[in-house]
Amino acid sequence: MTPATKRPTVSRRRLRIALPALLLFAAAACASTPPPATNLQAAQHAIANAERVDAASLAAVELGEARAKLSAAEKAVAEKEMVAGARLADQARADAELAAAKAGAAKATKVNEEIKRSTATLMEEMQRKTGANQ
Repeated sequence: MTPATKRPTVSRRRLRIALPALLLFAAAACASTPPPATNLQAAQHAIANAERVDAASLAAVELGEARAKLSAAEKAVAEKEMVAGARLADQARADAELAAAKAGAAKATKVNEEIKRSTATLMEEMQRKTGANQ
């Protein structure tokens, strides 16, 4: 065989190996990211939890942002923008968790203030009773 006839054979061998690998790579690149169902569910549960702890009245801004981002995430998923949908769903979950935490902190502050008032009232009552006994 002459060197000219060997060259196409080597090239065909390489093509036989490289073509399936190239096709597999192209198929993987074209494959879409799966829908971020778990991200969306986590965001929905976080919003429901925030609503249960009365974040609608105690952290309305954060809860509103969480709802808006969840809506945007659902829209992104519907438009086949899975990465953006997952990111927005994660942000919605974080905003809802922040709303729940702020609601919890507001409730704790209110309870703390009530305890301080009760303690002050008891202290006054004790001073009045000890002052009357002397």
